[in-house]
Amino acid sequence: MQRRDFIKTATAAAGLAASVNIFPSLTDADTSDRSSGMIYRTLGQTGEKVSALGLGGYHIGKSQLTEEESIQLIRAAVDRGMNFLDNCWDYNNGVSEIRMGKALREGYRQKAFLMTKIDGRTKQAAALQIDESLSRLQTDHVDLMQFHEVIRMEDPDRIFASGGAMESMLAAKRAGKVRYIGFTGHKDPFVHLRMLELAKAHDFHFDAVQMPLNVMDTHFRSFQQQVVPVLVQEKIGILGMKAFGDHFILNSNTVKPIECLHYSLNLPVSVQITGIDSMQILDQAFEAAKTFRPLSQQEVAALRERTRLAAASGQFELYKTTSHFDGTAHNPSYLG
Repeated sequence: MQRRDFIKTATAAAGLAASVNIFPSLTDADTSDRSSGMIYRTLGQTGEKVSALGLGGYHIGKSQLTEEESIQLIRAAVDRGMNFLDNCWDYNNGVSEIRMGKALREGYRQKAFLMTKIDGRTKQAAALQIDESLSRLQTDHVDLMQFHEVIRMEDPDRIFASGGAMESMLAAKRAGKVRYIGFTGHKDPFVHLRMLELAKAHDFHFDAVQMPLNVMDTHFRSFQQQVVPVLVQEKIGILGMKAFGDHFILNSNTVKPIECLHYSLNLPVSVQITGIDSMQILDQAFEAAKTFRPLSQQEVAALRERTRLAAASGQFELYKTTSHFDGTAHNPSYLG
């Protein structure tokens, strides 16, 4: 894609933000579990019903002292109705997938919508990572496989190139190893827009796209403003993450955890993935789901105003402004 074409696409996306309502009446399509309070939504055009809050995989294998503690946490989440499970080939050098795979034994795999991600940009690297993830997760397929950390302007080109990772992903789907395909990124909305534009040029439609969606994003390099309207228009499942920006947004002392989760749930997300490292934080997530009601325009405006000054320079969204969160930058060999 030529630079002028990309600028045209980005400009059109900005125009969509003004014309597409990204705060629709979400609860019209929501269903809930009365016993747990969990909300369920449909993932894009897939027809799959997924929990509106999902268990993030990064904290699995990192924050629990023992493997058994991780397994108990995952199973407690699934037992209570959190069926969307997130993971990645590179999380904690594979430990997160290994522990989740053990947790999904004894019938738990059938209860979960399982997602993981790969870093490989070449056909060979992607194929190896797909198979390694399946082995660790002890399953013959995942429900959603995503290209991880699409954070550089050249990443879409590498993925869609001849001999690129998309070839292995499509082959895995044909083989029944992958049901749906998506991508993630946390750096700049323009990279997401380029990925979507290249997909369209290759006559490919993503099933899901993941990005940071939180109370501060709207003020700085905003995925909410630039990318979400495009996904709504194209009926692609929206996966939010970083409701707390790791812990940095909470460190700003401008917003409380439940407010962060309610703000994200008020967006047209199919799932807001959140890091859960203990039973206490799991309880917090279910409390957020149970107490969620659509926010009024005044409530949304008040949250935005409260975070505006703190968010203006991106100082609490370090995944956008530093390489601190960029696993593939620290480990370029992951890309292949």
